[in-house]
Amino acid sequence: MSGQQAGAPAQGQAPGGAERHRSGTPGAWDGRFPGFDVAAQARHWDPVTAGVVLDRLRIPQELSFFTPDEEAAAVALCDQLLGQDGADDRIPVTALIDRRLTQGETDGWRYADMPEDAQAWRDTLRYLDADAGDRYGCTFAECGPGDQQALIQAVQDAGSDEWHGLNAAHVWSLWTRYACTAFYAHPKVWDEIGFSGPAYPRGYKNIGVDAREPFEVPDHQPGDDPVREGA
Repeated sequence: MSGQQAGAPAQGQAPGGAERHRSGTPGAWDGRFPGFDVAAQARHWDPVTAGVVLDRLRIPQELSFFTPDEEAAAVALCDQLLGQDGADDRIPVTALIDRRLTQGETDGWRYADMPEDAQAWRDTLRYLDADAGDRYGCTFAECGPGDQQALIQAVQDAGSDEWHGLNAAHVWSLWTRYACTAFYAHPKVWDEIGFSGPAYPRGYKNIGVDAREPFEVPDHQPGDDPVREGA
């Protein structure tokens, strides 16, 4: 992930080679689905679902699970994993993860060789800070983007080898599962990708290729693949 490593994406690219396209607020990035606001459809959802989804827009200023040092490392980590560093308006991924860990909402399983998810998060963020201190003389959050990428890439590249006594692939799985779940559960990201949200109880009336509901917005950049193979 470091721009100094061969085959790694340069700064301005997300891990895995996906180019960043975010320059404005979530839901308006690239103007791909301009004006689309999935939350405006909440009145058509059942009350329980509407409450769950809209609650993701109400994020507390202070976190409950992460310590300040852990929060700083988690924000930097998630920004790198999701290509959000430098974005004008980040999705509050760390706050959403913090809420899950506070409430004990795990995936319902874990690798037998990994601690419980909450402890695994604390441990691995501490290990990132330790690696940053050994290599760059600062915390992970204080590292520049390229150095952060290099530290994260080292974990991914380790595969099933040990990283601070843990299976590195299982650490990578922990980070990406939680980060991607939080990111793609957020209504503003639904705006970005044109996802119209829950269908119950209203349902859909226009079924078919390129068929849209009255409230949906067509893709204004259908030829622009946000993830280009080999980029």
